[in-house]
Amino acid sequence: MASVDSPTIGIVDYGSGNLRSVHRAVEHAGGLCSLVHSPSDAERCKALVVPGVGSFGDCASQLKQIGLWDYLGRWISDDRPYLGICLGYQLLFDSSEESPGVGGFGILAGKAVHFPRVAGLKIPHMGWNQLHITNPSDPLMTGLGVNPDFYFVHSYYPVPEEKGVITSTCDYGLEFAASITRGNLSAVQFHPEKSQEIGLRMLRNFIASID
Repeated sequence: MASVDSPTIGIVDYGSGNLRSVHRAVEHAGGLCSLVHSPSDAERCKALVVPGVGSFGDCASQLKQIGLWDYLGRWISDDRPYLGICLGYQLLFDSSEESPGVGGFGILAGKAVHFPRVAGLKIPHMGWNQLHITNPSDPLMTGLGVNPDFYFVHSYYPVPEEKGVITSTCDYGLEFAASITRGNLSAVQFHPEKSQEIGLRMLRNFIASID
């Protein structure tokens, strides 16, 4: 249950299939939520969450159609609180192999790439997997314990050129950057809203970090 003085957290609605589950999870974690369909909606918020189910190119196209693409780029550049989930993470980079010719926000240098074909590993990477927390001082990681399990569903993962932003990694045939933080910008490849109590703890950490 959100308290009356909770910051308003905008859940960006561009047609994502898991929008409602993210909204419910943030509310359950104590956040006061509203759906964001336009820049005017976003201006009433102290933080934005961009969830993601679908393709990189479709997500970028839909955000542009509703007038939020350039707005989100400015929001992030101004270091206003942002949490990207799955595609909301991948879109921070320059591009993705999933959608050749489609640019991301380019806030972080790097691109999203497809998992290599490895015998015995299914793609997409789907299900519970452990994080290796590389930056335990990151507020998002507070109280998560050692090697917490989170729920993943993805075939692509970002490769940040700036390794210092990586706050956790995960091993699925190779080690990849599972989360990043830079200032008030945070993003994760896994799904906190599908990760039960440990996911709610991370969302509470995000809510607590908002000024």
